[in-house]
Amino acid sequence: MDSTYTIIIADDHPLFRNALFQSVHMAISGANLLEADSLEALLELLKKEPEPDLLLLDLKMPGANGMSGLIQLRTEYPELPIVVISASEEPAVVTQVKHHGAFGFIPKSSDMRELVNALHTVLNGEPFFPEGLIINDPKCQQLTEKLATLTPQQYKVLGMLSDGLLNKQIAYELNVSEATIKAHMTAIFRKLDVKNRTQAVILLQQLETQL
Repeated sequence: MDSTYTIIIADDHPLFRNALFQSVHMAISGANLLEADSLEALLELLKKEPEPDLLLLDLKMPGANGMSGLIQLRTEYPELPIVVISASEEPAVVTQVKHHGAFGFIPKSSDMRELVNALHTVLNGEPFFPEGLIINDPKCQQLTEKLATLTPQQYKVLGMLSDGLLNKQIAYELNVSEATIKAHMTAIFRKLDVKNRTQAVILLQQLETQL
């Protein structure tokens, strides 16, 4: 394949990141491979390399809570081809990943042949999602669409709610005022069509499993 591809591997587990680095290096000879171990490091890297050919993204890294990292990247870099690589192969997770604009999904359990096939597919401009892992259930689709209306910051707030944090704790973590968090809450409840934080968390948990 073309040796001029620039590919970013974003994963906070050094052993897996190194293994993936070696696998991609073997699959795509001569590619320019870059690494990031957190969402912050990834965003800094994208400032220097704003147009990589492919981003291989782990859903759960420091700075990213569930789908929030993917949503933020899609918002800030709408043209960036993102393929999620995750240990979670639940159809609900894969369906959300696709709905939030990822170009593909590669399970971490994939063998080398499957990984090579997936990489060749996406670099040739075709999306890659494993067969049988996309849910067409209308209820699941409706819930996913509601979550997709949240901004990256609202999704972070919702994730922190799900983790049991109080408003003042969320405000501290995000370095904003409690009034700002309350405003986010109001917007989240309206978009998800719920009345309180408990209902919002239940809605999120209906779709999200361990990522």
